[in-house]
Amino acid sequence: MQWARSLELVEVHCQGEVGKVIVGGAPEIPGATMLDKMNHINDVDDSLRRFVTLEPRASAQMTVNLVTAPIRPDADAGFIVLQADRAHAMSGSNSMCVVTALLETGRVPMREPETIVRLDTPAGLVVARARCENGRCLSVSLDNVPCFIEALDRKIEATAWGAIKADIAFGGIHYAIVDVDQLGLAIEPKNARVLAEAGVQLKEIIGRQVSVSHPELLGMTEIAYVMFRNVEPDGAIRTCTTLPAGRVDRSPCGTGSSANLAVLHARGEVKVGDVRRSRSIIGGEFTVEAIGETTVGGRPAVIPRITGRAWIYGKEELRVDAGDPFPKGFTLSDAWGSGIA
Repeated sequence: MQWARSLELVEVHCQGEVGKVIVGGAPEIPGATMLDKMNHINDVDDSLRRFVTLEPRASAQMTVNLVTAPIRPDADAGFIVLQADRAHAMSGSNSMCVVTALLETGRVPMREPETIVRLDTPAGLVVARARCENGRCLSVSLDNVPCFIEALDRKIEATAWGAIKADIAFGGIHYAIVDVDQLGLAIEPKNARVLAEAGVQLKEIIGRQVSVSHPELLGMTEIAYVMFRNVEPDGAIRTCTTLPAGRVDRSPCGTGSSANLAVLHARGEVKVGDVRRSRSIIGGEFTVEAIGETTVGGRPAVIPRITGRAWIYGKEELRVDAGDPFPKGFTLSDAWGSGIA
């Protein structure tokens, strides 16, 4: 891959989850669609992903988002989520980071009190409504892609915990959603390490026992994450999404909350117009609303609207040096655990 001499990034976080945004200098990624581009990164050339997400230029607790020109004529920008394990099709917190970066840096014109930004993602078109005031994004509401279940209460044989149940659902990517009390744990900051390790173990176990395949999106055949959940006394859903190689999402997780909304919808516990709150391990919140019903490949699906906020905290420039001994990046188990090569 041919590189520009530097990459320009905007540093953003959404409810504590870092989602940096590449806004300049990235190479052109081949592909006729954003899904093609994502699959190219995952299957053909992952050098850009590794360069920006692994050490010494990055840390385990972050994501980098690649912004491109859109392929779809009805979109304002394309983007792909780059993480330590692979490129992913969609992320709610990272969508909020991308929209905030594009608007607050002037790359997409801001209109007050609301700016609509249409994102071309590998999962489909995501329509963002940013509430704007005095040049700032005060909130971002995402009309996500249609979300649906693969299985409810799927029995999983997990040696460390015995038989447990998991809901398997698509929220922009595929999730296994597990009630955390089945593991005898609570979603609390002090348990972040043990939750992360349990989630990575369960992802491997569930991946061996459950097959998933999006009926319309080629290559979407993997359960990306395990998300733990429980219902709080005030009715909010506490979430803890676990990510390879062993960390937890700092945000309430937009795609995971969308997948959980699909579960609630399939169970008849949510109807169009209902709103739920998702709360992260550190207390940040998103609201998740069911705004419509549809079908995906003949399967009943719900359309979620996720609302939250992101904040720009800086900018950086990554230099590409031909003499750098670590252009592919590296990981060490003291920070990353095991499983990321």
